[in-house]
Amino acid sequence: MDIAVLFLTSVVILGMLTVHNNVSRAERNIARLERKLDLVLEHLDLREEVPGEEGIAALAREGKTVQAVKAYREATGAGLLEAKQAVDRMT
Repeated sequence: MDIAVLFLTSVVILGMLTVHNNVSRAERNIARLERKLDLVLEHLDLREEVPGEEGIAALAREGKTVQAVKAYREATGAGLLEAKQAVDRMT
């Protein structure tokens, strides 16, 4: 009985590690593709439209960086670093 529980626990742990490894690999691939897409957009001199960009830029100009970053994240779904960098470019 104890051996069966140990075996099943081992199988579950190995399965979790495999899933974690696959997710990590997928996240790295997505980040790489996003960087490439950003380079293509920059090369073509195209910008992504941000809903409410004027309001976000106004917050940034007023020195309300935290509120601007929060608004940018809500509008775009961007991560914290990406939103901070975008807001910094707006000022």
